[in-house]
Amino acid sequence: MPVTIRRREFIIALGSTAAWPLAAPAQQPERMRRVGVLMSPREDDLEAQARANMLRNGLGELGWTEGRNIHIDYRWAGGDAVRARGYAAELVRLTPDVIIANSTLCLKAVRDETSTIPTVFLVVGDPVGQGFVSSLAHPGGNITGFTAFEFEIGGKWLELMKEIAPNIGRIIFMFNPEAGLPYAEKFAQSIAAAAPARGVELVVSPIRDAAEIERAIMGAANEINSGIIVNPDAFTVAKRGLIISLMARYRLPAIYAYKYYAVDGGLLSYGHSSDELFQRAPVYVDRILKGAKPADLPVQNPTKFELIINQKTAKTLGLTIPDKLLARADEVIE
Repeated sequence: MPVTIRRREFIIALGSTAAWPLAAPAQQPERMRRVGVLMSPREDDLEAQARANMLRNGLGELGWTEGRNIHIDYRWAGGDAVRARGYAAELVRLTPDVIIANSTLCLKAVRDETSTIPTVFLVVGDPVGQGFVSSLAHPGGNITGFTAFEFEIGGKWLELMKEIAPNIGRIIFMFNPEAGLPYAEKFAQSIAAAAPARGVELVVSPIRDAAEIERAIMGAANEINSGIIVNPDAFTVAKRGLIISLMARYRLPAIYAYKYYAVDGGLLSYGHSSDELFQRAPVYVDRILKGAKPADLPVQNPTKFELIINQKTAKTLGLTIPDKLLARADEVIE
């Protein structure tokens, strides 16, 4: 039997329906993304913690907030190749969207574990020569990032050593074979090329543990007019406290690549700003999380170099810093 609805009743019913509140659509939580970070220093390294904070803060400025839309897993290799390999495998098992690898040591470990997870490296020398990328402009594969030094800087380190300690006739170049090769060899070649004109003999000294560090420094101290150039590798960075204290004990002049060596009591440092690279890296991570491929992101070189002189350490060693060198310094630590 057909149902008849009077016009007046229909209008009343329609009006009451229109008055009902519309259900608000449920707010969808943001997709949580995961980033793995493999740092080369120890976790208790205050400088390294500061740089990790630069990564975190940089990502935050780009809209990536921990606990809301991003989770960051940190691992700390402490300059140890075995530990780096173990942590790289651990991070890969977490299947992050991006991995950040700090240093050649850590990048090797990550590269050996994955050829698919996008990876952004930081402070890696000669990434093309080491086979990490096809070219700086077109990296190819799953890896891109930010390089460290040009190898010609080895000659500059020697030049600065002769300016600050003109009597030096013997330079010991210390490096760790596992963490520093192959680019340590190229630094050594740069130093060797500049050595004859400076009247300097170059001695290459591989160091693998604390005992070998002390033997190398003590051996240098036993030779008259010796100085030391410390290779910038993950092992020497992790052991810098020991290295600087031994230089002071044996009263040896030494040059380092990074500012924090001079801040911690080393004589002088000359090299690129690590802070700059850690401040720039979040942009690449952000682009990858938004769909960019590492193969399409060119490898970037450092743009800021700084000379830091520790005047207090120079006085302790009985060295007088030339006024011209002081004037060129970006910072003088009194």
